Amino acid sequence: MKQFLSFVKKEFLHIFRDLRTMLLLLGMPIMQILLFGFAITTEVKNSKVAVYDPSKSIASRKIIERVNSSRYFEVAKYLNDPAEIEHEFREGEIGLIIVFDENFETNLFHSGNGHVQLIADATDPNTATAVTNYARSIIMDYQQDLMQGMKVPFQILPDVKMLYNPQMRDAYNFVPGVLGLIMMLICAMMTSIAIVREKEMGTMEVLLVSPLKPIYIILAKAVPYFMLSCVNTVSVLLLAVYVLGVPVAGSLFWLVVLSILFVFVALSLGLLVSTVTQTQMAAMLISGMIFMMPIMLLSGMIFPVENMPLPLQFLSNIIPAKWYIIAVKDIMIKGTGVSSIYKELIILGSMVVIIVSISLKNFKNRLE
Repeated sequence: MKQFLSFVKKEFLHIFRDLRTMLLLLGMPIMQILLFGFAITTEVKNSKVAVYDPSKSIASRKIIERVNSSRYFEVAKYLNDPAEIEHEFREGEIGLIIVFDENFETNLFHSGNGHVQLIADATDPNTATAVTNYARSIIMDYQQDLMQGMKVPFQILPDVKMLYNPQMRDAYNFVPGVLGLIMMLICAMMTSIAIVREKEMGTMEVLLVSPLKPIYIILAKAVPYFMLSCVNTVSVLLLAVYVLGVPVAGSLFWLVVLSILFVFVALSLGLLVSTVTQTQMAAMLISGMIFMMPIMLLSGMIFPVENMPLPLQFLSNIIPAKWYIIAVKDIMIKGTGVSSIYKELIILGSMVVIIVSISLKNFKNRLE
């Protein structure tokens, strides 16, 4: 029994001396419960709303006040022209626009019918359905309060319009996310494993004494996965367009440029992982847990980032897939040009430069 306890003690000492193992065993469950607890929510909160109200009436103002005071909405803008509606949705900040009839109050109190249009960005069908239902509920509550103590029945008729995705197809939402997830897994995970395999097998030193410079060795490892990612991107796009019916409303050229840039980001992340790991299993765990889970939870692929707590919203900004998914939706579904995605292109390009610089520096230091 004493010998058995000695072996148990030895195993504990091995674990305690390995900081990475300790972080994996104790830190990963904490991170997972925080991410799953706060990120996974179907409730929409603090969705930004724009209002076009040509009537400027007391009734419309009361509805706007109720919308703004609810925990679901935040009135961010007041529009002066209907032509601004399309522009606001293309900017991507506004999720719902409430449009009142020019004679809203007059029609409501004289004929008993008032018309309100609810226009939602349906690139995310689930969020669009939720925000329109919340807005309808607020309008119906105002209608019920208006009818109390009055014999005349008042009826406010919300007209719902789903922009960009009138059929409410879920494929419009998950295709951009799947594109980002596939490229990240293939490029980052497989590139890191391919490089670490050379270290684990002891053949990296043989490669380094060859006439090729280290940078060319790394590029030689990355090129096949770059080509495979391009093939997968084309395959997913063809299936999305011809099988799932997702349109490419914008420029195909800029969609290709954006996808290639994202592939470079994923390859650079794979290179970074290879500089901090010594085994294929460690590289696979880091790539799977640190890349895959944040992409699914914090990129907006499944759950809207706006509904998450501020710390998680801030953390989502360092997830490359978030910016890729936003830009793909703008090009494929909204049909916008390069002027609407220049921010995402700059962010992804900066990530490539920063990650590659850090990775190459660490790689050289480890091999000298």
